[in-house]
Amino acid sequence: MPQQLHTNDPRSTRPGSLGELARLFLKLGSIAFGGPPAHIAMIDEEVVARRGWLTRAQFLDFLGATNLIPGPNSTEMAIHVGRTQQGFPGQILAGSCFILPASILVTALAWAYVRFGSLPEVFGILYGVKPVVIALIVQAIMKLGKTALKSMWIGVVGLLAATAVVLKVDEFLVLAGAGLLAGLAHWRRSPDANKPANIAAVFGGPLTLTGLSTASFSLMSLFLVFLKIGSLLFGGGYVLIALVRAELVTRLHWISERQLLDAIAMGQATPGPLSTTATFVGYLLAGLPGAVVATVAMFLPAFFFVAISGPLVPRLRQSLLAGAVLDGVDVAALALMAVVTWPLFVSAVVDWLTLAVTAISLLLLLRFRVNSMWLVLGGALVGLARTWAEP
Repeated sequence: MPQQLHTNDPRSTRPGSLGELARLFLKLGSIAFGGPPAHIAMIDEEVVARRGWLTRAQFLDFLGATNLIPGPNSTEMAIHVGRTQQGFPGQILAGSCFILPASILVTALAWAYVRFGSLPEVFGILYGVKPVVIALIVQAIMKLGKTALKSMWIGVVGLLAATAVVLKVDEFLVLAGAGLLAGLAHWRRSPDANKPANIAAVFGGPLTLTGLSTASFSLMSLFLVFLKIGSLLFGGGYVLIALVRAELVTRLHWISERQLLDAIAMGQATPGPLSTTATFVGYLLAGLPGAVVATVAMFLPAFFFVAISGPLVPRLRQSLLAGAVLDGVDVAALALMAVVTWPLFVSAVVDWLTLAVTAISLLLLLRFRVNSMWLVLGGALVGLARTWAEP
């Protein structure tokens, strides 16, 4: 049964229907450029600000939970939203619809890559879209920060988490450490608080699949390799690159370094989750069947871990101690988004035109609440116009 998590929001009188979930996440999956921070910003805008399906506090709790389980964070947020609105059918539909557009597009690009031996030109579109993505991330950080920064102490935890990320401490350790620090502080201030909850049982752990794959290629071995990667994927896109390289280039020798870089480029150049890199690799190895098998295996663990952890997140919030731990994880997740924004800004804002696109997009978001879809399309048109105008 769907959980009525949104009943305190005056704008929300009923859960989103399956049709509404499908339309929303098909749209987001088609325009969500820029990686997990931008995807999460778009989901927040649609689900919290526009529809009131979740409160911002509930959104932050689920965001913190996604950072403590393996898998692509933005896809897991889509699955969480679907589960809260329509239970098990909703989580399958929302997650699948978010993944589907990118998977289809990446498959088409992989076909062109195999057929013509080169990548299609996408730099013009990306030139205009990236500044819009920066504006979306900044807007999300500003809005989520108002909810996450509940006290001076939580703000200190956030600063410590951001400092640790800058110093290149492992992201999972930062999140776990922030949660532990906030929980210990609450425990010291409230000696009569509830006994510690079994956090490990809530957030689960990675599946141990080492040794299941073999060097002999088959669709089954391809499935097992990407199931293993999806089950160990903590820390986002750069971890994905390291895992894919270790398995497919170094250990199994199924693809070359160049093919891996091209696959990563396609994951970054297309909307939706970066993990659709698996789709590209699967097509290179076994055509359309390989693309389908690799995609299913890559994302299957995300559905599994959300199904286990999702129903327990609201119950954790009812415990004062567990709630304090979640507050620490929430602010650390926000710190991760904030830290990663600077290198993204440097990469996206390269001249006066991209700076103007960023500033105008942020103004339209904050002052007029323009839908992110129109901003992404506008940025793409600006990029194409610039490309066509060049001699």
